[in-house]
Amino acid sequence: MAQPSETTMSRISDLVALDTTSRDSNLVLIDHVEGLLGEHGVASIRIPSPDGNKANLLATIPAADGRRQGGIVLSGHTDVVPVDGQKWASDPFAVEVRDGRVYGRGTCDMKGFLGVILAKLPKMVDAKLREPIHLAFSYDEEVGCVGAVSLVDRMVKDELSPGGCFVGEPSSMRAIRGHKSMNVFKVEFHGIASHSSLPSEGLNAISYALRFASFVEELAKELRVEGPSDDAFIEPTTTMNVNRIDGGIAVNTIPSECVVYFEYRSLAVVDREALTQRIRQCAADLEQEMKHRNNAAYVTFEQQAGAPGLETSKDEPFVGFAADCGAIATDEKVTYGTEAGLFSAAGIPTVVCGPGDIAQAHAPDEFIELDQLVACEEFVEKLIVKLSD
Repeated sequence: MAQPSETTMSRISDLVALDTTSRDSNLVLIDHVEGLLGEHGVASIRIPSPDGNKANLLATIPAADGRRQGGIVLSGHTDVVPVDGQKWASDPFAVEVRDGRVYGRGTCDMKGFLGVILAKLPKMVDAKLREPIHLAFSYDEEVGCVGAVSLVDRMVKDELSPGGCFVGEPSSMRAIRGHKSMNVFKVEFHGIASHSSLPSEGLNAISYALRFASFVEELAKELRVEGPSDDAFIEPTTTMNVNRIDGGIAVNTIPSECVVYFEYRSLAVVDREALTQRIRQCAADLEQEMKHRNNAAYVTFEQQAGAPGLETSKDEPFVGFAADCGAIATDEKVTYGTEAGLFSAAGIPTVVCGPGDIAQAHAPDEFIELDQLVACEEFVEKLIVKLSD
């Protein structure tokens, strides 16, 4: 069995040891990567989160003529999901190799990909590139593709104009051209509390929240039966789910508070703004009804996370470039969301292509196959050659 290089394994080990669970800061990893880039003379730009506790990192290995515009992007997120409540056979933040697999939190999603990129950094720097390579590392992908928004905005502001982007989420090195959008919402219903024996003096927040939840479920059915469909997905239609409801304090109290959490994942052809507005209008109508009974009642509607879907044409030249670099061509589309839609929405042709199987992401004893890391190394090396022709 072919083995990844010692440098790749060392880079992955270093990254996994840095706990960048999304609820915590990722700056320790950003510091680490900045240091590696600096050792090879590559300048980088931090794009901090609003509170300064996290950051994206953007770096460019310029073309041999010094040009920074054009080229391709290698993109990945730096955060990982928690290990809380999971039973691991080994320390999740210490790489362990056994049975042809590399175990550790983030090995698959997606520090394996980042480790390969950093291991190949010397080759990128030494190559006589005719097109630049941009490295784009984001924060808070796992909580809704939050950080990549400002990262992509900075690339647009700096007029880097890359000709394509590889988002290295685990795809078993397949060139994935499509996935659904991701949209997460929190809707709070604020009624009036009273004793349960005097319901007319109160305003039951749970009752209105349940009506809202029923609307969401009916809309989900409409989208499933009447909405657009794409058989490339396991779930061919836009999906929508009420995933959590919190409300009430006691069985003898009319509840004044109830919160509904829901999400939808739409096909790229669906107008997300129009769909969200339909749901928002339902909440507004219920709020007016509540206020008619008691003007102190109100409803808040918050989108907590969102990222557009991806729909890159099969005929897009960048898809052919991916195949030339060794990516596996496929018409399959994936169920999970990624930051790829943000790059695509900015006019950058994008495919998802990275080592590992998404089935291992987020799981206890997360792992990546050694041969997947080898395939990713070969992919990056071919990419460097292609950009140096």
